[in-house]
Amino acid sequence: MIKAMINGCNGRMGQVISAICKEDDGIEIVAGVDLYDGITNDYPVFPNISVCDVKADVLIDFSSASAVDDLLVYSVDKQIPTVLCTTGLSEEQIAHVCRAAEKIAILKSANMSMGINTLMELLKQAASILAPAGFDMEIVEKHHNQKLDAPSGTALALADSMNGALGNTYSYNYDRSKERKKREKYEIGISAVRGGSIVGEHEVIFAGLDEVITFQHTAYSRNVFAKGAVEAAKFLADKPAGLYDMSDVIKFTIAGGNR
Repeated sequence: MIKAMINGCNGRMGQVISAICKEDDGIEIVAGVDLYDGITNDYPVFPNISVCDVKADVLIDFSSASAVDDLLVYSVDKQIPTVLCTTGLSEEQIAHVCRAAEKIAILKSANMSMGINTLMELLKQAASILAPAGFDMEIVEKHHNQKLDAPSGTALALADSMNGALGNTYSYNYDRSKERKKREKYEIGISAVRGGSIVGEHEVIFAGLDEVITFQHTAYSRNVFAKGAVEAAKFLADKPAGLYDMSDVIKFTIAGGNR
């Protein structure tokens, strides 16, 4: 049984992770960290990670960018593998993550969904076959009207997965309204839609001569990200120091892990 700690346990995602782990015989939440104390949990909750004295095999972080630096100091000091789900990190913080990964195992991914990360692997193969055959590549992403960034980090990660398979030779076009001209051959178009309560939808289009191939992923709730974080924690708990991402979890699962 893997013993896990949640940083940000009383937030929306933290509570979903707690519920998932209650139904999973392979992992148990033994401690949480959160300033908000208005929720009763089955485990002790500490107001600050520096005062947490419960031993755990892995730490799952769904807090805020401002809390990441203290988190990394704690993780390295306690030698605890860390699943870093918090986004919006500065370049300085990303450098801090890389330094910490020299001492402990850290898993950081733009999107924790198992479905999205499986899609990334499929897109690498599709791009390597279809782009040289003359197919244009476009991404359309849709999110709720409260989302601050556009395009989404996931859309950029999808584009990066395709571009990487092609030797990073493509540029990205975020707004065709800026210039009145036809589409460039070696570019990936990325369009953002914001409205209502859309959790997340990503459509990747390969448009060729007289045929179109479309890949689509739709998240109907934030539970998909929590489930991915739990699977990542189970994967990371016994791993040596290094920087990992969800593609490592996918490969681990394909190889028969977590059975």
